[in-house]
Amino acid sequence: MIRILKGLGTALLFPIIALCWAPTLLMPFLDFRYYRGPISDHFDGERFFNAYTPRGPQSPSAGFFLGRVGGEVRAAWPEQVQVTPTIPPARVQGDAMKVTWIGHATVLIQTGGLNILTDPIWSERASPVSFLGPKRVRAPGVRFDDLPKIDLVLISHNHYDHMDLPTLRRLWERDKPQIVVSPGNDTILKRVGIPSLPMDWRGGYWINDACDPSIAPCRAAIDVTVQPNHHWSSRWAWIAIARSGRPSP
Repeated sequence: MIRILKGLGTALLFPIIALCWAPTLLMPFLDFRYYRGPISDHFDGERFFNAYTPRGPQSPSAGFFLGRVGGEVRAAWPEQVQVTPTIPPARVQGDAMKVTWIGHATVLIQTGGLNILTDPIWSERASPVSFLGPKRVRAPGVRFDDLPKIDLVLISHNHYDHMDLPTLRRLWERDKPQIVVSPGNDTILKRVGIPSLPMDWRGGYWINDACDPSIAPCRAAIDVTVQPNHHWSSRWAWIAIARSGRPSP
């Protein structure tokens, strides 16, 4: 019996090791290249990379699996977190500012008569498909129907929990906001009918405010400046499919 168990353990060891290394080894082959642009200090003509760190295979997924195999202890994930949604004002005029955390990286910033939304996601899952992937346990802090008209959307990167196509499509159809993304991500949005403004590192953009000068003093504009951030990013061939996941209310 001991010999059989040892044999089974040895047989399982190699698939586990292959599973750990698969994300690193397969990433260059599975990554869907959808952007062509000028070569820069962080784009080699085919892929983006962190300009100030050593080049080479990097895979958070591999680290995740290795951590599991190594017995890393992680906190238990809750089944559900109770939320009492709030209703933000339609506008915040003048120099006053109201910031509402909606969930994860989604934040509503209201100032100068403008409504700015970061990395909006109202979908139930952060995934290229609606039936698999991490499911939210916390409802959005603001229901989508209670969200005021959005003027500007800022997308930090293209992971599914930050650049959610169903939510962005819903926002675009309702409000037609200016959407600012990094180069390449505008290609993803364009394929599903969402126009956006690509801005590279240290690029700048300004947007006029929408406040009513008869009510409160107005700002001339809001400046958007893109800064480098060390973080991996990838959308595989799934980007060719417009996910029709059902967003949260």
